[in-house]
Parts: sequence; structure tokens; C-alpha cells
Amino acid sequence: MTLAPFGRRLAPLVENRRIGAYQLLIVDDPDGPRDPQPGQFYMLATEERWGAGEGERPYLPRAFSFARAREGRLWFLLEDIGPGTHRLAQVGEGENLWITGPLGIGFDEPAGRPLLVGGGIGAAPLLCLQDQLGPETKVLLGFRSADHAEAANLFAGEPQIATDDGSVGKHALVTELLREELDLRPPTSGLRPTVYSCGPPPMLEAVRALASERGVAAQLALESGMACGFGACFGCVVPTKDGYVRLCVDGPVLDAADLVPGGVGH
Repeated sequence: MTLAPFGRRLAPLVENRRIGAYQLLIVDDPDGPRDPQPGQFYMLATEERWGAGEGERPYLPRAFSFARAREGRLWFLLEDIGPGTHRLAQVGEGENLWITGPLGIGFDEPAGRPLLVGGGIGAAPLLCLQDQLGPETKVLLGFRSADHAEAANLFAGEPQIATDDGSVGKHALVTELLREELDLRPPTSGLRPTVYSCGPPPMLEAVRALASERGVAAQLALESGMACGFGACFGCVVPTKDGYVRLCVDGPVLDAADLVPGGVGH
């Protein structure tokens, strides 16, 4: 596990680019680790106008998995859907972000034949995982619309895409693509994959159930609102077969086999 430097640090924004429905923020992080683990996350806040304005919102930093780490620069993918993400989406080049991280436990060293399955903004940690594994790694992505699916262009090769509205790729859920892929790799074939997945809780619960049904190993990067990132507030707990765990310190990546059925979205 890559450990974060103590405390938060300022990171200048070098690019804020629109990619379909999402914003891509690229920041310089010269004082941070060069090898964060795919699946780990950072707490982000702006240097200016954070915790101010109407209703004093946003107040707490926001947790984001990093999408890419290259040459001392970090990539973050976000969607402008609330006060925190709205403020971050407005940051201009040359402004600074407060960042803390990398935090949490990321994906284990991939074994077997990796299969990456992402939903929406959950594609972010799979991008850096593909960077680590190589461009030939199979990627399945699900999005709401063609506008959201623009994020698939960040990946190498040709990811398979499903959209809720059928505007690009297959008119289906990404878990349907996963089921079809597993049908091509029966247990007797010797081609069984290990699934690495991130996305909204209902999608991850479906991935967990499908992996259990097919006897396939799966690691899930769970999404949760986090207030501290250090395990102090217990605001991001999820149930496992061994009791509750805190995603910020015990995850956010957990083995699907350790999760309680139906507990991913708890």
C-alpha cells in the first residue's frame, strides 16, 4: 500500500478539460508519492472559496479516486452534480487545490486474466489500472448516455460500451456485458478472469452477485461519501461477513467474496 505524506498539501491545477459530461482535472503533485496504487483516493478541496458563500457550502473535502498518475501529475475525473463537485469544476488553471492522499487500500496485484468493469465516474480508477496492466487489458464500461461515454476515449484499445439510453454501444447495463463475457470463459476453459470493478452501489452489488454465481474472483472499489478519509468519523462503513469496515482505511477496494449479499449499497 502506498502511504500518503502527513497532512494536506497544495497542488497547482495545470488543466481543467471538459470530457463529455465530466471534467478532467490535472494537478501537479511534486511532493506526493510517484506510485499511488490504483483504487486509492485523495481528498480534494479548493484553496479559495471553499466553505464560503451561500449556506457555507461546500464544507468538507471530497474524496476522489485518481484516474492517472504520470510524471508527478495526478488526473481526477468528476461530474458537476453538487456543491463540492461544482466548485471543483470551476477551478481555473493556475489555481491551487488542497489534496490529501493517496489514502486507503487499492486493488491487489492482478492475478489471472484481469477484466475491468466500470460504471459512470467509476471508470476513473480503472483507467490507472489499465495503465499498469497494459493496453490489451479487456475493459467493459457502462454509462448513462453518449455524452457520459466520452470518458471511454481515455482508455487504450477499444473498450466495450453499454449505455442506459442506447445512444452509443449496446443498449444495456454493463453487467449484461459482463455476463456475456463470462459466458465466453466457462470454468472448464482455463480462461477464468479476475474482475476489477468500480461504479455505483447497485452496479457493484450486481457484479458481486454475478461473480458469486459464476465462482469468479472479484475486487470491488466501493463508492461512499467520506468526511475525513482517515477512519475517524465512521461515516463510510459497510457490512462484511466479518463485521463492519471503514472504506477509507479498510478499503475502498474489498474482495467481493467478503461482502454481505445486498450490503454493497448499505
